[in-house]
Amino acid sequence: MTTREQVLEALKGVKDPVSGGDIVSVGLVRALTVENGAVRFVLEIDGKHANVMEGARASAETLVKGMDGITSVSAMMTAHSQKAPPDLKGTGGAKSAPKGPERVPGVDHIVLIASGKGGVGKSTVAANLATALAAEGRRVGLLDADIYGPSQPRMLGVSGRPDSPDGKIILPLRNHGVTMMSMGLMMPEDQAVVWRGPMLMGALQQMLGQVQWGALDILIIDLPPGTGDVQLTLGQKYVVDGAIIVSTPQDVALMDARRAIAMFEKMETPVIGMIENMSTHVCSECGHEEHLFGHGGVAAEAAKLGVPLLAEVPLHLDIRLAADAGAPIVVSAPESAQAAPYRTVAKALVEQGLA
Repeated sequence: MTTREQVLEALKGVKDPVSGGDIVSVGLVRALTVENGAVRFVLEIDGKHANVMEGARASAETLVKGMDGITSVSAMMTAHSQKAPPDLKGTGGAKSAPKGPERVPGVDHIVLIASGKGGVGKSTVAANLATALAAEGRRVGLLDADIYGPSQPRMLGVSGRPDSPDGKIILPLRNHGVTMMSMGLMMPEDQAVVWRGPMLMGALQQMLGQVQWGALDILIIDLPPGTGDVQLTLGQKYVVDGAIIVSTPQDVALMDARRAIAMFEKMETPVIGMIENMSTHVCSECGHEEHLFGHGGVAAEAAKLGVPLLAEVPLHLDIRLAADAGAPIVVSAPESAQAAPYRTVAKALVEQGLA
């Protein structure tokens, strides 16, 4: 069985065309893992050298593929930028104008599914909304941007690794009418992604810019919770048509949801509306209805902020079981009361011209 140390030693035979040293000694090789013959690693490079470094990446991938016991290799590049030194003499040339947000080629609309707090069911909403839009006849993509905690492969019933025929373009996977990409497809299910910000951002930009999404009416992006690097990068680099905020009715979740909304306002990203998740629970035995997390808090917050309340989704066992089984409730029981809120939101997006 080939070890991580043996792979690193082999990679010392690949030259860094920029520095002249080998890619291991100069510190370009990051996040290298070897598991059951599958090797994955990242080359963290200076963004301005991306073209010249592609040859080194391809050489590294070919070299490792030739090692005994290696069944597959995934070598990705992530870029960091270096600031130019200050012009102390004041004689520097004119600076080029910063590039504004750009559209992802082939994608008509991008809608973010966000929450301020983790654990409010945002990913379940994203998976069900994507499949509901597909049921409406829309061409739908779903990007799992929660890189530290990817869950969409399980929820959409997708497994296997995406192919990359030329080592540059990544072919996404597809199920239930949804084209999907997730870091969860690139890593073993039980392995943590331990990356710093620049590597995280590089992976995100590759999943947007180097994935062959094809022609999509809408790309749903399942964001990580909070107001961090992923949200900022998306808002600054890509044209985003709007965000949907998911929250439970309880005060703690609403407090964090307000922070998420404030962030989108600063980034000038429209808030399409809010979804109250886990809104109510009806006992399957006696039919008694309980509001375990309170009720109406999201509706009141939406009214206060002047944005629509898009749906109230119940806390129901069938929704959880469907997600765990890889067939969201919209797919497994499309006519059920549990699927109805997601289908309502999907139809609203179509009517608004966002899908």
